[in-house]
Amino acid sequence: MAEIATIARPYAEALFKACADKGEGASRAALDWADRLGAIAASPALQQVVGNPKVTSEQLFDLVTGVAGEALPTLAQNFLRTVIDNDRVEALPEIAAQFRALVNRQRGSSDAVVYSAFAMDDSALAELGATLEKRFSRKLNLSVQRDESLIGGIRVVVGDEVLDTSVKARLEQMKAALTA
Repeated sequence: MAEIATIARPYAEALFKACADKGEGASRAALDWADRLGAIAASPALQQVVGNPKVTSEQLFDLVTGVAGEALPTLAQNFLRTVIDNDRVEALPEIAAQFRALVNRQRGSSDAVVYSAFAMDDSALAELGATLEKRFSRKLNLSVQRDESLIGGIRVVVGDEVLDTSVKARLEQMKAALTA
């Protein structure tokens, strides 16, 4: 069977082209619902339903849209129907990731995850974002996740780049230096 990334690419590119034809606002909205659909498709409960031959395409569509919560726009509904009709629901998380990468490339930005031992307020996050944008030389879309194992400091992941200024990392560096 083909690799999921290979299966997802044409869907992500088609969605990107459809959003580009509708303008910048369509891309922002599509990022939201594509991420939601990808998260829903990644759930083990939905994977069991997808594998059930007794579940029709229409039932699967109704299930996914029901779990998605608010009403999906027409573009999202048409996209979801196409993915379901082509038996590619398992590729939805990867489609969402590739679509996000295409939108980020167009905007000249990257997604960044900030792992912090403590909660961060908006002003601290904005200040950190400005500093990180200078450090990584591009606009960043920040998201924050708490990780108490860091003890203190932060760990930033931007694509395949990692900036780790956490206490945990410094302690591990000291341990390595002392045992060498």
